[in-house]
Amino acid sequence: MTDKNERAADGPADPSGPETVGAAGDVVEPTTLEDALRRIGDLRTEIAQREEESSKIRDQFLRERAELENFKKRMTREKSEALRYASEPLIRELLPVIDNLERALNAAPPPTDAAPNALRDGVAMVAQQFDEILSRFGVARVEAADQPFDPSEHEALAHIETTLKEPGCVLDEHLPGYRLHDRLLRAAQVTVAKAPGGQGN
Repeated sequence: MTDKNERAADGPADPSGPETVGAAGDVVEPTTLEDALRRIGDLRTEIAQREEESSKIRDQFLRERAELENFKKRMTREKSEALRYASEPLIRELLPVIDNLERALNAAPPPTDAAPNALRDGVAMVAQQFDEILSRFGVARVEAADQPFDPSEHEALAHIETTLKEPGCVLDEHLPGYRLHDRLLRAAQVTVAKAPGGQGN
């Protein structure tokens, strides 16, 4: 009776050979060379699968990390750019005011010892203060007078035939241009020289 019960508890025999894993999940030592070789092959297959999964996870981690670093760099660059040009809207609004101050200076007669002009001196002082403030914020005038015409910085209002300047040279500046750091705020409005007879436009 005892032998019969023990055989029933053991369960049916595995037709493929001795078991390699016990009922509780414990690895059972192979009993034959064939079982050992089969077990080694299974382990190699499992290791290869795990290595492939590990490689995929590592690649995904590296890609996500690279994307995060690129995102951080882009955010830092955009923040720096925003701070660098934060004053641009205000400066654009101030340029017409500066233009009007300069027009007032050009229209007023220069002071002399016989006829001082306190009002003109006051306007000149205000205009100079504007220039100093703009300079501290990275604003600079675009060079135009007597410079070769540059369409990226100059806006040609007219072309005049002359032999006094080389063709393509700026003859006169009507409205100054300004640049904030390396960004053009406003192109200088100019008159450009051209050769007599329409040559050298």
